[in-house]
Amino acid sequence: MRDAVTSDRATSRSGLGSKDGSRDGSGEGGGSSPSAGVLDDINKSIVEELQQDGRRTYGSIATAVGLSEAAVRQRVQKMRDAGVMQIVAVTDPLQVGFRSQAMVGIRADGDAREVADRLAAIDAIDYVVMVTGSYDILVELVCEDEDRLLDLINGVIRQTPGVRDTEIFMYLKLKKQTYTWGTR
Repeated sequence: MRDAVTSDRATSRSGLGSKDGSRDGSGEGGGSSPSAGVLDDINKSIVEELQQDGRRTYGSIATAVGLSEAAVRQRVQKMRDAGVMQIVAVTDPLQVGFRSQAMVGIRADGDAREVADRLAAIDAIDYVVMVTGSYDILVELVCEDEDRLLDLINGVIRQTPGVRDTEIFMYLKLKKQTYTWGTR
């Protein structure tokens, strides 16, 4: 099992700054607050430090980015609260009992955004993304076995209003899974 920090670069949230002009409310670091989903250089550095090791202490991150431990703790919490990142344990699904994995290409009738919203509301679906090309939506499924996968595809996804047709891409072997793309 690995720890990972995932950042959502497209998130557009405010509230990462403070009234006193500091970015973290501590009075340290100065500057303006991030806006329109753009992180300041210090927050980017914090994210990158956590992407290297999600168990890293606030003290070691503080040393690396030049802030106090308290300031780093506040910034991390504000980024988590704003949905900019999450700190999670990333597992290899096969090693924790999920033998069947698939990507499902979906063509939608009507407004694909509404179909994607319906699919995203289904707890058993782990990943939903709207795409261009041959499909309107891709969803990722991670299941205990082929029976559960078949139930989810036939009994849930294909029954979702607006789903016109599907194509299933079964995963044969996980070769790489990483969340260390940084903040660029």
